[in-house]
Amino acid sequence: MNAARAIWFKSSHSNGDGGDCLEVSPSFPAMVPVRDSKLSASPTLVFSHAGWAALVSAMKEPA
Repeated sequence: MNAARAIWFKSSHSNGDGGDCLEVSPSFPAMVPVRDSKLSASPTLVFSHAGWAALVSAMKEPA
């Protein structure tokens, strides 16, 4: 994966004051790259589609 060619989208749940911002890229059909928008040069987490769906589902469940 060459993250330099990725197109990134900020989460619709990110707040507007510059904190808690997550970006996801749909540029790679076999994976879901995720990064911190405040630290775009930092390492990128890469999930399979099933792994990303499981993470998002788990985060929606009440604690």
